[in-house]
Amino acid sequence: MTTRKNSGTTTTPAKRQRASSSGSASERRDHLVKLAAELFARKGFQATTVREIADEAGILSGSLYHHFDSKETIVDEVLSTFLDDLIARYRAAVDTSADARTVLSEMVRIGFGTLEPHRAAITVMQNDWNYLRQFERFNYLVKAEDEVEQIWVTQIKAGQAAGLFRADVDPKLTYRMIRDTIWVAVRWFRPGGRLNTTGLAEHYITVLFDGLATGERTTQKG
Repeated sequence: MTTRKNSGTTTTPAKRQRASSSGSASERRDHLVKLAAELFARKGFQATTVREIADEAGILSGSLYHHFDSKETIVDEVLSTFLDDLIARYRAAVDTSADARTVLSEMVRIGFGTLEPHRAAITVMQNDWNYLRQFERFNYLVKAEDEVEQIWVTQIKAGQAAGLFRADVDPKLTYRMIRDTIWVAVRWFRPGGRLNTTGLAEHYITVLFDGLATGERTTQKG
């Protein structure tokens, strides 16, 4: 048997074969998650059956259970992957210690930037949120929502305290209006259109901070 040493590590043909098989299994699993996510987004989580996921993948229903024990496990992976990515990016934006306007601008870009890679997850969150949150295994959805809200509200309050944002707006309501604007865009945004997600984000940042009307403000409280 021939062996190859690289940086002190011995790799045999058998080990290489096992590594390749493991990689293929992982890729297959990821492929199944993406297929299922698209079905969940299109038909709704409750209406999608394991058989339909298997049919979409071109395998028997029983074969799907080699990778997942239930469709709940699949949607769990879809949603947790999205939320982990989103929150990690938000935390990184806050950790830059930039001023609140800069941080909020970056978080808007992050939000719009998820519309393509996490389109299915965002759609499932909107359509099946109330159903999924009934189950204990999805308690993290509410916790994630609370953390995201806290991150945004804290930055809005910080901007108000620094005189960057007007003081007569409600931080929580402002956050929810921003949140809904970003996530609802998944329903009408189509890749390859006039604006990509970067363009959408920059347009929204302009409207958010510069407003729509020209001239003197008429809504500023005295």
